Amino acid sequence: MGARLLALPLIAATAFVAGPAAAQLERTPVTAPAQPTGADVPSFRDPKTGQVWTIDNVGRSGPPTGPLPPDDRAFDPNAQAAAVGQVYQQNAQVRVVGQVPVTAGPTVPLVEIDSPTLGVQPGGRWRVVMYLQNNSGSTFAPSLDCRFTNGGNPVMASYVLVAPVAGGTRVGLVFNGPRSDIFVDSVSCSVLSP
Repeated sequence: MGARLLALPLIAATAFVAGPAAAQLERTPVTAPAQPTGADVPSFRDPKTGQVWTIDNVGRSGPPTGPLPPDDRAFDPNAQAAAVGQVYQQNAQVRVVGQVPVTAGPTVPLVEIDSPTLGVQPGGRWRVVMYLQNNSGSTFAPSLDCRFTNGGNPVMASYVLVAPVAGGTRVGLVFNGPRSDIFVDSVSCSVLSP
């Protein structure tokens, strides 16, 4: 992925909110729960019973009645030792996925993010995939503030830089979170600028 991690003071992320774009609209963060899919789901087949155990059914005495809550998957989210106190800066990978109408104005933000998903790369890092659209006619290089949490406790804060996005363009973004051996149950991102 080639993400460059730089330690910045935690206060740095809030300093970027001020400016003319901040007065446009109040920004609502988008949030995604962790969703392992396909080969990302760790499993174990019991050699005696043939039962396949995954994070969705481990620890149950009867048949599954639904997925385990994220807090149970982490066993004890309060016991996880993940030091937070730095904001990591990284560049998102960007891919153009389509065009959108130019509608920015008093009720439509210049840029907006949506549909985040959070997954894990086996033996790697947590990965976020989301979409960003530039609703204006101008080119912007947006910046995002993303917070990774476990059971409501902060795990990592990331300042994500996005390459310039032309007006009226929708792009897909990919960027990394903490190491995959640290449990994360959700990520929340908001646009800092423009």
